[in-house]
Amino acid sequence: MTFYIYDSFSREKKKFEPINSDDVRIYACGPTVYNYAHIGNARMSVVTDLLVRVLKTIYKNVKFVSNITDIDDKIIEASKVSGKKIQDITEKFHKSYNSDMKNLGVNKPDLQPKATEHIKEMIEMIESLIKKNVAYIENKHVLFNVQKYKYYGKLSRRTREEQIAGSRVEVASYKKNPEDFILWKPSKDNEPSWSSPWGEGRPGWHIECSAMSKKCLNFPFDIHCGGIDLTFPHHENEIAQSCSLIGSDCKPDNFSKYWFHNGFVTVSGEKMSKSLGNIKLVNDILKKYSGNVIRLSLLSSHYRQPMDWSEKILEQSKKTLIRFHKALSEYDIRKNEQNLMKNENMLDFLKALYDDLNTPKALAILNGWFDKLKKKDLPNGLLIQQIIKALNILGLNLEEIKISENLIDENKKKEIEKMIEDRRIARQKKDFKKADEIREKLKKMNILIDDTSDGTKWTSNDK
Repeated sequence: MTFYIYDSFSREKKKFEPINSDDVRIYACGPTVYNYAHIGNARMSVVTDLLVRVLKTIYKNVKFVSNITDIDDKIIEASKVSGKKIQDITEKFHKSYNSDMKNLGVNKPDLQPKATEHIKEMIEMIESLIKKNVAYIENKHVLFNVQKYKYYGKLSRRTREEQIAGSRVEVASYKKNPEDFILWKPSKDNEPSWSSPWGEGRPGWHIECSAMSKKCLNFPFDIHCGGIDLTFPHHENEIAQSCSLIGSDCKPDNFSKYWFHNGFVTVSGEKMSKSLGNIKLVNDILKKYSGNVIRLSLLSSHYRQPMDWSEKILEQSKKTLIRFHKALSEYDIRKNEQNLMKNENMLDFLKALYDDLNTPKALAILNGWFDKLKKKDLPNGLLIQQIIKALNILGLNLEEIKISENLIDENKKKEIEKMIEDRRIARQKKDFKKADEIREKLKKMNILIDDTSDGTKWTSNDK
């Protein structure tokens, strides 16, 4: 079986050929930990997690590294606004990010380096860039001279004017070229700082990922992942500084062989932003929906396509998972003894994922299997194992989570339980008319009840 990946650099779908099939290496730009993770952060994490899971069905050794940015202008600003120490902020949101992603079925990276723990490597990298005459010192800043790298702009395919406009930073008078970017800058009063050959200061954002990916994976590695919004300037700048370290006129694939970018997540067709008040935090969504529902929602469309996030997507995923759960509830899903990787049906499912993670097609195949499972006259042993294997690859865990209970929000649970208690009291008073009325109301809410010796039990009957 061959895996095909869409390479954002060449803008072509390519046969994936690792640098070393015994040592597949992947890097992803992780979060800047100054707030809770939003659904855009989650999409990158979930699709990258799926990429790693799928590659592990082909290659024995897949190493995945994703960093934590714990020094940044946004973090400093959050500290000033809240009055809290920077370390307290970064530790809190680093922990919450990992917790949220775990709830979404995202496996923790093999390595999760922090920027502040790699300042030494960043300084050494900057020193090398200065010696190679591709970086310069001006006004206590160290800047990368983009005109020294001939392939600058090839990833994002922006013109020089577009590069200047999209650099997000006011053009400083000390820059040789308006699009030059900062490698090191002096820290202001009460800002974190480190000693360097250019004085007390801190690194620029872009140098962080180059230093950490080199330290953890070495160059070149196989796949660099991230959201499409990072293409410029972050990934463009990573390529320039990383390749310039390797040698003059070094081609971008000497840094990363393939580039993997997921599409934007919008809300009602608009970009998430503080000003619009439409930022959807994973932490908040998890209060109403299970991690399985959120994960399935994020996988329901192809990772490269823009995704307009809505309650409708979540509700559809919720119904799908409840249907899956009910279909499997009468079977022992722990047994998975056979080797399924050469099974014809399993190969159809894998082929969909091996085709640049075509999750809509893979999910359609999985839904077809569940339709077959309804036919009681068919032998279901192998089919059950196929389903469980597919769910495991997708990162959907139906064994540990009681979906029919977890997918009903707390307010609705309280309402249901109060109605059941009112019915119990009515029956105790022999008011059977009221008890029957409550049962009918619950039935209309798709809630089935069962009176047992241990009390009344209820389940959701959503389809």
